[in-house]
Amino acid sequence: MTLTGKQKHYLRSQGQTMKPLFRVGKNAVTPEFIDQVDTALAKRELIKISLLPAAEVSLTEALSGLQNALPTVEVAQTIGKTALLYRPASKEKNRHYSVEVQKLGTPQ
Repeated sequence: MTLTGKQKHYLRSQGQTMKPLFRVGKNAVTPEFIDQVDTALAKRELIKISLLPAAEVSLTEALSGLQNALPTVEVAQTIGKTALLYRPASKEKNRHYSVEVQKLGTPQ
């Protein structure tokens, strides 16, 4: 699934006031980190992660590792060393953003 411009715009507006939930440090993207991100996305759908100055990888490399491990994760935005990640929740009670994202149209 690829997000449309309108969908990304909506997600960026929702993520604007969020604080990063996870920080990538010198250990980079570990299996434990991936599990935590997976769990957080299942409950929240939209999270921010940031890269600490001590990190030995770039944000692009960290996001690439995350997307390889969790292929359904979409990057809605990257600014500097911060990224906004989105994945629709599988449980209906956790769907907050995906309902609106769906209304904004399906990608071609």
